[in-house]
Amino acid sequence: MAVLETPVSKRLASVKHIIIVLSGKGGVGKSSVSTQLALNLYQSSSMARVGLLDVDLTGPSIPRMLGLDGYAVHQSSDGWVPVYADGADARLACMSVGFLLKNKGDSVVWRGPKKNGMIRQFLSDVRWGELDYLVIDTPPGTSDEHLSLLEHMAPLHSRLSSVIVTTPQAVALMDAMKCLSFTRAVNLPVLGLIENMSGYVCPCCGEVSNVFSTGGGEEMARREALKFLGRLPVDTELVSLLDASVTSSSADANSTEKSADSFRLLERYLNTSSAKLFKHIMDGIIA
Repeated sequence: MAVLETPVSKRLASVKHIIIVLSGKGGVGKSSVSTQLALNLYQSSSMARVGLLDVDLTGPSIPRMLGLDGYAVHQSSDGWVPVYADGADARLACMSVGFLLKNKGDSVVWRGPKKNGMIRQFLSDVRWGELDYLVIDTPPGTSDEHLSLLEHMAPLHSRLSSVIVTTPQAVALMDAMKCLSFTRAVNLPVLGLIENMSGYVCPCCGEVSNVFSTGGGEEMARREALKFLGRLPVDTELVSLLDASVTSSSADANSTEKSADSFRLLERYLNTSSAKLFKHIMDGIIA
């Protein structure tokens, strides 16, 4: 039986792999994991083309983490033009509702149908072009946004996969189990599980202390026959880097010069201890 072609399937026809980043609980660092995954995939090859889609509609944080606060999305004859974090290279495209707000402090007060329509536009109206990877950062839980994503991308199911992010604590693991149950209910493949905030890296000596305990994510992965992708400790250097947004009030905030300047983030990121740890995690995801 032929797969029904839709506006979303047409737009994403040139996207090879779609990775949905999930977490059952908020505050586990899912957006920072999504950002690191996109940066590492971008760095994996001089030819790799990566998209980063932020569908956390009520709490968009990807623009700030990439240093793109204040940038605008422009309309072209072929749809919305995403913000390119790497300027002229145009290999790392980003889209978020954060780019559409007049003021970054404005709240997004939308019911389900409005959220569904926004996600459909992100998938069908954005000029993504050819991508090797599209990383999708989702809100916590298993709500409207997740169901809308899977509904719109049903014709692309063979290219869909997911990564689950948790912290070591028992409460977070309980919510991660619900997230895993969701993936099984909707037949969404899981590439593996990441245990985030697994210890704390001392900024002075580099020693890792297990402030929040450790090993819970690995045990869950073993018990549920998931691939354990690795642990990421709390890294103050990374936190400071991703929190230091570059805000532009210029009408031409999307200019190549400004984008290239803000993407010095990649060079600074590669010097953090987290980058070295995440390289191993990314290798596991690609494998």
